[in-house]
Amino acid sequence: MQVIRWTPSAPPMRDLLTMHQEMNRLFDGACGRPNARATFAFVPTVEIEETPEQFVLRMDLPGVAQKDVKVHVMGDTLIIRGERRQEGSEKEGNWLRRERTYGTFERSFTLGAPVRADQVKASSRDGVLEVSVPKAEEARVREVEIKIG
Repeated sequence: MQVIRWTPSAPPMRDLLTMHQEMNRLFDGACGRPNARATFAFVPTVEIEETPEQFVLRMDLPGVAQKDVKVHVMGDTLIIRGERRQEGSEKEGNWLRRERTYGTFERSFTLGAPVRADQVKASSRDGVLEVSVPKAEEARVREVEIKIG
């Protein structure tokens, strides 16, 4: 077995250092750190719960006015569009840090079961949009009784 002296400038280590620097640059941009080159859009977070009777979607929309959100159902797809508007003017104030994102968004979710589009309900409370989408009768799970003999 041959012993090779390790130095930081050896090609394998240089490749790892370069990769590490590129990963840092990528994550700095994605996390909104200062000096980030990329601009990221507002993408609200969502959780979707399925019960035997319905789908319930909850979307975090802090700082979004109710009038700026639209909910649509097309087939088994739920579409939510909206906009979080920037408060004030770009020229006002001397910003020390700006990490909040603004702009329009659109999220669509295929629910995978027939739904009753005419009975969809949406409400907003404390910056959380809740959309209840009832399943169509043919999509509901039914228990079948097993008869003996």
